[in-house]
Amino acid sequence: MIARTWRGAVRAADGDAYLDYLGRTGLPAFHSTIGNRGAAVLRRLAEGRAEFLIVSFWDSIDAVRRFAGEDESRARFFPEDDRFLVARDLHVDHYDVVYTAGAPLGAGVE
Repeated sequence: MIARTWRGAVRAADGDAYLDYLGRTGLPAFHSTIGNRGAAVLRRLAEGRAEFLIVSFWDSIDAVRRFAGEDESRARFFPEDDRFLVARDLHVDHYDVVYTAGAPLGAGVE
């Protein structure tokens, strides 16, 4: 299994609106891609910004490419991202998932 990570930040006041936007764009795009095993959205407030770390889980690098395109290292953006994001990674990182504990991935992740 592959974990794909991406970071971005919005103004603190836009944190809830951006999370709602993710729920209408990126998260459904993950879930509708064959080979996606779920995702986690992490948020913290720091220095007037809401920083987001998104970790998505995939069966294989081929599944990642179905979502991201041939260059799986490039971040994928959606039409209104420029409205929200004040900082963003243009590239993503991929990790081999070598251990998990607790609930199976995807259980209770919405």
